[in-house]
Amino acid sequence: MNSLTSLGKYFFITPILVFGIFHLVGAQKMADQAPFGGVAMIYVTGICLVAFGISALLGKFDKLAAILLSVLMILIITLIHLKGATMNNGMAMVSALKDLSIAGGAMMYAHAFAKDNSLVG
Repeated sequence: MNSLTSLGKYFFITPILVFGIFHLVGAQKMADQAPFGGVAMIYVTGICLVAFGISALLGKFDKLAAILLSVLMILIITLIHLKGATMNNGMAMVSALKDLSIAGGAMMYAHAFAKDNSLVG
């Protein structure tokens, strides 16, 4: 059973990497959703998502990366999705809940799976 549950780590990392690649490839289409910075902010977000995925796969600075991913997701909820979610926008609510799940998963990853405690302890 442990070998089956250990796949959860990769089930968490894979969508984050895919979301990051989507941000890098489709930045032009997503730019109007950024509260500031436009395309540049979408690229920064994509780089952050991919950086977490690579860090988690390599096990280097993965605790720091997971904590920063959690902070990023909470910022995205606050700056982008919260306004729409409070105005009964269904997609904004779904996106906010998805990002909250990612933030929680990142915190759990930092607590249970992270190998490199060198910068965060």
